[in-house]
Amino acid sequence: MGKPRPKLQVISLTDAAAERIREVMARAEKPIAGVRVGVEKGGCAGMSYTMEYAETAQPSDEVVEDKGVRVLIDPKAVLFLLGTQMDFRVDRLSSQFVFNNPNQTSACGCGESVALAPADEANSGDVR
Repeated sequence: MGKPRPKLQVISLTDAAAERIREVMARAEKPIAGVRVGVEKGGCAGMSYTMEYAETAQPSDEVVEDKGVRVLIDPKAVLFLLGTQMDFRVDRLSSQFVFNNPNQTSACGCGESVALAPADEANSGDVR
């Protein structure tokens, strides 16, 4: 019997994203368990990323701990986010979280929405 495949982390964070999440959490009005990330239908390309404070983790959330930050993944979004790297970028006119997602097939011109395909479960390994 062969070695089991390592469990694949749904999402990873850059140092910049982890630092920004720590800053945002420190300024929250009440204690929060982490940041919940998901996707929802909408926008001209079909889907948009969502982020919100999470006061508690839900039993069905996929919990990712990376660089000292807790990210809770909406269970409906796991296959769309598998392998994604979350970054935080600042330029002269804006600052924003950016999702480098291998499941993204296209994006709208305004940058507000994306088209996503679910990750191929057969090639993704066990999600952790």
